[in-house]
Formats: sequence, structure tokens, C-alpha cells
Amino acid sequence: MNGQDSGSNAGQVLPVKTPSCREVEAACRNITRYLHRTPVVTSRTVNRLVGAELFFKCENLQKTGAFKARGALNAVLRCEGEHSNFITHSSGNHGAALAWAAGIAGSTATVIVPKDALPEKLESMRRYGARLKLCGSTLQDREGVLEQTRCEGEFKEIPPYDHFDIVAGQGTCAWELLGQVENLNQLWMPVGGGGLAAGSAIAGDGRVEIVCAEPELARDAHDSLRSGSRLPPYPPRTMADGLRTGLGEVNFQTLRHFGASVALATEQGISDATLLLWSCLNMIVEPSSAVVLAAMLENPGRAAGRVGVILSGGNVLPQFGAG
Repeated sequence: MNGQDSGSNAGQVLPVKTPSCREVEAACRNITRYLHRTPVVTSRTVNRLVGAELFFKCENLQKTGAFKARGALNAVLRCEGEHSNFITHSSGNHGAALAWAAGIAGSTATVIVPKDALPEKLESMRRYGARLKLCGSTLQDREGVLEQTRCEGEFKEIPPYDHFDIVAGQGTCAWELLGQVENLNQLWMPVGGGGLAAGSAIAGDGRVEIVCAEPELARDAHDSLRSGSRLPPYPPRTMADGLRTGLGEVNFQTLRHFGASVALATEQGISDATLLLWSCLNMIVEPSSAVVLAAMLENPGRAAGRVGVILSGGNVLPQFGAG
């Protein structure tokens, strides 16, 4: 076992219904023909700064610009033509992914979007054909408007993270990475709602240590796993807009089961890591992706050995100066 926490219960039955490793593999077969097999890149400079051998899985180069395309497409295709109208809530990436996936299936997508969503993400959702409805900034605001809208028509809800087919689809990213790079000791990824993290833990199946990264200003996953009880989300103040939501219950139980841990990053660290990824990898990523490298740099020694890193998305406008 490559560095797996002693608290892992891999091999035992999960207390909640969640996909198995086989179902993640099945999701791969279901969606692969529509997606990019995103590349894995390395940087000796970043390796030296972190003190580990890092392998970056570039989901910022995925369809719709984020890993979210995987889960959304798997969920839509699993409906097998039973629904023509899908609905969800999203700050951007899941909404764009669902609209794109619905288009492949000949369906439509309505997305409930917080009023403080980034303009570029609103434009991305519209570009893929989403019908947008604005709401307040909290999770309760999103869910309230979604329920009201769902009552006005016939919709199939595809939640952004705490959903069986979403988690299986997101797990295909780690599944793919584990096939591209041998003998990984750790997998690192950002955590918000936890679909990517839970799917990665399932794909790893106890063979690798799972380390999630989270902003200090949105540390509910960190505090939840430390306390053993799922805690409510923090106020949405972090620049990492994709990580402002709370950890889902099923994903919380899954991460506990596999002994996952969470490393925290400051806002300054996230900003610096975004620039470092541009400088060393020539990759434009959003703050929600850069949080992983930030957490590594601000927690020296936490990343160790051969480390897989998921760059979760790149849907952000470049803000770099010209020197």
C-alpha cells in the first residue's frame, strides 16, 4: 500500500451507496469516446519547490475546460433518453458541463447560478446552450430556486457533486491518471462538494493516499474530516469560486472510508500558485485548481514520493501582466 493512511477502510463495505471501482471503470467506457484523454505534464522546477515528483493531470484542457464534463456526461448518458430537460445549480463549471452533455443527448439544461458567478463562467454556460436563472450566493439560495423552478416544469435534476453517476464519472479522471503514470504514492485534488475527491478515492481503491486541498476560507471538508461529522459550508469568501460549496454527505462518508486528509491553502498562496503554474507549466488554471499546489507549498513535506495532481479546470480569463 503506497502511503495510504492507517485510517483507511478500503476493502470494507461503505456505509452509504456509492459507486464501486468497477462502476468507475464502466463510466470510462461510457464516456471516453466523447472526451479528451488529457495529458500529464511535469516540471523539475515545481518538483524542487515542493520536494516531491509531481505529475499534473491537465483537466483544464478537457471538454468545457474542466473535469466536470466527465460526471455530467456520465449522468446524462445513464438516463438513456428518458429525460429531455435537465436542471442543476452551479457556479459555472458543472453548469457548462451539463449543458454540453445535454446537447450531446439532444436535451436541454437549466442552471441555477449564484448572482456573484464569474462573468466568463456565465458566458461559458450560455455558449453551451444553458438556460440560466440567477439566485443568491448561498447553497440554500441555490436549492430554493432550483426546487421552485423544478415545480414549474418536467426536469431531471443532476446535482453537481453528491450523486452516484456524477461521482463515478469524476472518478474516471483518477482512473485515467493511474493508467498513465505508474507507482503513484499520493493523489492530490481540490475539494468543494467532493465529487472529484470521492471519485478519485474510489478509483484509487486503497492503493494510493488521497490528499484533498481546500482554501482556509472554505475549510468545511478539513474540519468535517477532522471532527468526524459533516459541517456546514463557510460563507462564500474565497477566490476559489468552485470550492465555495459544502461537502456532500455521501462524499464525506466516502472520503472518511478511504482515510482521506485535507491540506489547507491561504488566498495569497492560491494566487501565487496560479502564477507559478503559468510560469513553470505554461498552464492557465483557475484558483480552484491552483489550490492544490498552494497547499503543497504551504504545508512542506505533506506531498511525498510520486504524486498525481489533478488540475481541475481552466475556465478563467488570463490576468497576467505584460512585464
